[in-house]
Amino acid sequence: MYRHIKFFAAFFVFPAVAFSQTPSSSYAGQEQRAIKALSPQDIKMYLEGHGMGFAKAAELNHYPGPRHVLDLAMELKLSHEQFTRTQQIFDAMHNSAVTLGKRIVEKEKQLDSLYATQKISEAQLRAVVGEIARLQGELRVTHLNAHLEMKKILTPVQTAKYDELRGYGKSTAQHGKH
Repeated sequence: MYRHIKFFAAFFVFPAVAFSQTPSSSYAGQEQRAIKALSPQDIKMYLEGHGMGFAKAAELNHYPGPRHVLDLAMELKLSHEQFTRTQQIFDAMHNSAVTLGKRIVEKEKQLDSLYATQKISEAQLRAVVGEIARLQGELRVTHLNAHLEMKKILTPVQTAKYDELRGYGKSTAQHGKH
């Protein structure tokens, strides 16, 4: 009989106790952040105008990004004109991205503050989140458009080389006419 009690305890009581423990939240520790929804790294990326993966649709479909084209200028054998134009595209994209990133961080801070004061209304919520979404959309278009502009500057051979250098393998896809 004693063995049966041990069996019962081992298979029914102990697991129940283990599962009754409050699981830690994946958000644990984030309540200390200045802006709860953004990590310090997210804030840094927004404020510095980084791509944050916003242009993946372009990058992985043979539309090179200006930052990486500049980094690979020698390997791609950019002409002086191509280099100059790429730098202009990058500068315009970067300036716009930094401006939009700052505005996104400000709006996220505003949203956080509204919740922190516990005085947020549905109308405020919709307005602030709508503005954040609009700004994020603009930021994504900014990055994607720079890739679109790069397609006009590079030759199909340079684009194929770019893909190879970025680790996307030798492309068998037609990169389009220059």
